[in-house]
Amino acid sequence: MSAEANKKLVLDFFENFSAGKFDDALAMMAENATWWVAGKPDKFPLAGTKSKAQFAELVKGIGAAMPKGLKITPKGITAEGDRVALEAESYGELANGKVYNNLYHFLIEVRDGKIQAVREYLDTMHANEVLVG
Repeated sequence: MSAEANKKLVLDFFENFSAGKFDDALAMMAENATWWVAGKPDKFPLAGTKSKAQFAELVKGIGAAMPKGLKITPKGITAEGDRVALEAESYGELANGKVYNNLYHFLIEVRDGKIQAVREYLDTMHANEVLVG
């Protein structure tokens, strides 16, 4: 796929994710895809590498915790070959009234029209305080 097609796939993934169409978003991932989140798992339980199935379970938890959803807004995107870099901002209101608003850098590998691997960099302190704390 071209760099432009890879960018479109990534943008479509986050558009579906933000719309709560998790099954559509997950269908854009290869079956053996991985999702890595920055941080130390002993200090931030969401950190580390997850399989597609583990990521899917995590996504279902977002739906329960944030009844209005979690919107991911792309701020900038660059692609070269099979790699897409996306800067983004999230916003979501938790059922307990807390607001989750984080900044991200995603590095996404795309091959054969599917997302193969995601590396997610974010403010782990904010995520831990609001989502885990």
